[in-house]
Amino acid sequence: MFKFIQRLKGDKGIWSFVALLALFSFMPVFSASSNLAYMNHGTGNTLGYLVKHAVHIGFGFWILYQVQKIQVNRFKAIAILLLPFSWLLIAATYFIGVEQGSATRWLRIPGTSITFQPSTAAFVMLMMFVAFYLSRKREEPLTFKSTLINLWLPVGVTLMLILPNNFSTAALIFAMVLMLAFTANYPLKYLFGVVGIGVTAFALFIAVGKFVNKTQPEVKTGLFHRVATWEKRFESFVNEDEKTDAQNDDYQIEKAKTAIATGGLYGLGPGKSVQKNFLPQSSSDFIFAIIVEEYGLLGGLAVLSLYMLLFLRFIITAHKAKSTYGKLLIIGLGFPIIFQALINMGVAVQLLPVTGQTLPLVSSGGSSIWMTFFAIGVILSATKKEEEFAEEQAERDAREAALQKLIDKQLEEERQLAEAEALKGVVSETKAVQS
Repeated sequence: MFKFIQRLKGDKGIWSFVALLALFSFMPVFSASSNLAYMNHGTGNTLGYLVKHAVHIGFGFWILYQVQKIQVNRFKAIAILLLPFSWLLIAATYFIGVEQGSATRWLRIPGTSITFQPSTAAFVMLMMFVAFYLSRKREEPLTFKSTLINLWLPVGVTLMLILPNNFSTAALIFAMVLMLAFTANYPLKYLFGVVGIGVTAFALFIAVGKFVNKTQPEVKTGLFHRVATWEKRFESFVNEDEKTDAQNDDYQIEKAKTAIATGGLYGLGPGKSVQKNFLPQSSSDFIFAIIVEEYGLLGGLAVLSLYMLLFLRFIITAHKAKSTYGKLLIIGLGFPIIFQALINMGVAVQLLPVTGQTLPLVSSGGSSIWMTFFAIGVILSATKKEEEFAEEQAERDAREAALQKLIDKQLEEERQLAEAEALKGVVSETKAVQS
């Protein structure tokens, strides 16, 4: 095991904190899944959910290991090719998507029961694309006009496709793109213009959505069906005196607050959460509340500290990155992971309205876990030194040379065997003629 760890390339701190968060996730997921077990098959046996989570985490680490071996500059082409493909997948969710929790964000892989969320892939691909575009060397400074088609059009298309079904992800993407542009010294006056355009477009979308929902209340699907949900969540957030109900987000917030209050300083102990039986999203959106209930304030602070330490490693590695592209990749893919974690925790303690954002590397899930590991793999690739890439290339060359040697040896043995068979046939024919 120690030799395997020594062979890992890239920033060891990032490897360590990611592994700690992923390993810790098994305990709260195993405990919090009891609600799903009762609802789905009535037994309360969470072993199946634990195995499923283990498969997702294991596959995620495999993705991370394979991605971090790719030379960082190759991600430029990957982003350019896969971003339009992710748009097609998001568009497909509006026609053949799977509905979960009143939102249609998932696609089912044909012939299986596995679903995935295309918006998570689009998020990662867009940040890789923006990092590539902003890192290119130019003779003239960036202007809004020169970047309108090549930068802001892809950003706008991605946001327009994601927004109707997933406001929180669209808002997070918009904020992260602005942060990345600011880091890359994009003119501040143009950034304010982009913010103005974005806010105006969102306000127009909300206005049209409210009008459509008012004039056509019988329509429960379409581009604007989530507007009413966003409005209710905001009203519930600003008005705590409203009566809670098991059918709305107030119910979840109240149960999350009860779980956090019950946890106290040291918690009830692993697996002893009570509110996990009442929180509908106890293993995903509200898993932080279950963590605090079972492990107390100290456990919650420990998890928060791990994310802050990971955030610190992202800052340090971005500062050390030799190329602008590597620096922007680390910021564009690393910072959203931390901000998403803070948003999830903020929702659990009612600092923010309900968003539907999971706790990265800890919450149960599928595509969200895989794309998080993919993003971290890209980050680790960006943190590698030239000698590490050279060492990996030398190892690949040695393996290829050894394989080629085996192939040549096998071909030589087959050639010698064929010659021996041919010679044997000639001798047999000669003896036959002589006789």
